[in-house]
Amino acid sequence: MGHFAAASMGGRIELMFKRNKIKSGVSAASLIVLLIGVSASVCIRGAEALPRALPKVQMERVFPELKLERPVWMEELSGNIFVVEQRGRIVMFPKSGDGKEAKDFFNIVDRKPYVDNEEGLLGFAFYPGFATNRQFYVYYTQQNPRRSVISEFKTGADGEAADLSSERKLMEIPQPYSNPTGGEIAFGPDGFLYITLGDGGAANDPHNNGQNMAALLGKILRIDVNTRATIDKTTLQYGIPRDNPFVNAPYGVRPEIWACGLRNVWRFSWDRETGDLWAGDVGQNLWEEVDIIVKGGNYGWCMREGFHPFKPGPEGAKYIEPIIEYPHNPQIASESPFPHEGFGLSITGGYVYRGKNVPALRGIYLYADYALGSIFGLRWQDGKVSDQAVVLQQPKNIMSFAQDAEGEIYVLTQDAGIYRLTGGK
Repeated sequence: MGHFAAASMGGRIELMFKRNKIKSGVSAASLIVLLIGVSASVCIRGAEALPRALPKVQMERVFPELKLERPVWMEELSGNIFVVEQRGRIVMFPKSGDGKEAKDFFNIVDRKPYVDNEEGLLGFAFYPGFATNRQFYVYYTQQNPRRSVISEFKTGADGEAADLSSERKLMEIPQPYSNPTGGEIAFGPDGFLYITLGDGGAANDPHNNGQNMAALLGKILRIDVNTRATIDKTTLQYGIPRDNPFVNAPYGVRPEIWACGLRNVWRFSWDRETGDLWAGDVGQNLWEEVDIIVKGGNYGWCMREGFHPFKPGPEGAKYIEPIIEYPHNPQIASESPFPHEGFGLSITGGYVYRGKNVPALRGIYLYADYALGSIFGLRWQDGKVSDQAVVLQQPKNIMSFAQDAEGEIYVLTQDAGIYRLTGGK
């Protein structure tokens, strides 16, 4: 399963019916209520090691006049807000307004990127020098053949709309299935473009892409959009940073790879103060995880899911463990070495809060479960999680988080709402 596949709660709830032998006559809504109750008693039982003292938050609706369909990303630039719709559109409007003034900035709806649940226009990033060169980058999917496309576009001189004729395709990556596809692109503090790609394997990574270093799927990539590299006598539309971890590796290892062994990172972000790269990696059958991504790191998929064995692998192989995991089923919470409060079906990675409006949240990494709507927080200190808790339980499917120029955090929901996180009451 991939990220959005969990939302239609039907598919994942049906799996939970089967795994837990719950009577099929129980409704999905009733099951959620039941499991939340079980979660309170089961997940917290082994949690004495953590104080659970994090502040609660609330979601405050913003831009109420904005009309959207399936928003998956949001950026702020020069006082304007840009929101990405999965179907292939990016709208822009003043941050100071209510969203009524929204107009198209980019529109490839007619290319039909959104065919299956986890396909579409999924990623968007302004070039760090956008004010000078008017360049931005997108990640979208296409069919016949099925593939992920990473492209560069430019706007007109006024920056008001994209010039679709300016497209330069940097990468076209074959996708064997329609999920999982990953989908975030972002420029790091180092000025290079980072790209997350799911393992491409529908379920269970049948091609073992997560551990195949000759494949780009199941990885986070790092490329240079300003240069051109040549591999096997083929000139690429991008360069390879010289300090990438596998630049000089033999036997066909792809030099674009920054980190491997990831199933389907759905949203990663850098801590503005520490530079740490955080990622929410969507699990397969039982566990969701949060990772701190390091250069050359191998996070274990598909040999491991979270802290747990998944497929047989090389004897003695070492993998980087997640800093936290949570279960799909609260009844298995005791199998985890990490006493996580709460459970869910599909993680949405978020941000470390560095804003000013909610001082009690500073330094807390906020993330969510897409399917159940739970928002979690954790505090990372001295190389370990010192606190973790559910900071808000609400019913909306959380597609993505966003961060504005001031470091305030927003939530994008499947019902097309945009909400700012505020202090709880």
